Amino acid sequence: MAKRQPNSSGKPNRLRIVAGNWRGRHLPVLDLPGLRPTSERVRETLFNWLMHWIPQKRCLDLFAGTGALGFEALSRGAAGCTFVERDQTACRQLRLNAASLDAAKALIQRGDAYACLESLPDKSFDLVFLDPPFADADLARLCSLVDRSGILAGNARVYVEQDRDAPDLELPPGWAPFRTATAGNVRYSLFLTGQEQADQ
Repeated sequence: MAKRQPNSSGKPNRLRIVAGNWRGRHLPVLDLPGLRPTSERVRETLFNWLMHWIPQKRCLDLFAGTGALGFEALSRGAAGCTFVERDQTACRQLRLNAASLDAAKALIQRGDAYACLESLPDKSFDLVFLDPPFADADLARLCSLVDRSGILAGNARVYVEQDRDAPDLELPPGWAPFRTATAGNVRYSLFLTGQEQADQ
C-alpha cells in the first residue's frame, strides 16, 4: 500500500500489469487516502529478481491495497496469492479486479494484517509482500511477527517497501538481505529467510 500523491487530474487512476499472462492489462485504482500501487519500475525490477523463481510459488500480499504486487505475481505464474486488505472499499475493488482478470488463484480476505497472521487458511507461503503505509508501520515488529507466525515456507522470501530515508531494518534471526534498490522516495528490498538463506 504505502503513500500516494493525490489525483488532481480528475481522471481515474490505473495500474498496468507489466508482464506475464496479463501483460498490459489495466486495473482501476481507487482514489483513497494512503492508497497507491507499487510503481511499474519497482515491480519490473522486483520480478526480474524473481523471474525464474516465482512460477508455482504461493504468495501473500499482506497490505494488498491495489493488489499490484499480488496480481503481478499471479500474472507471472505464481500458484496462488492471498490478498489481505482492511479497507472495505479497497477490498471490494480487489474482488472486482480479480473477477475482471478471471484470477481463480486469487483469494481476497478482508481484515487487519496483524490479526490475519493468526488466521490465514494457508500456513505455508513462499513469498510475502510487506508494503504497509509508511507512516503507520513498525517494520521490524512486523517482520518479527511474520517470522514467528508459522506462515513462511522453508524457502520463503519476504519483500519489503519502506521510506528511502528510513533506518536499516532490524531483521529477525536467520533473515538476510538478497537484493535492495531505490526508486524515488522508496527503498525496496528482498530478504531470504532461514532455510532459503542456507540453500544459497
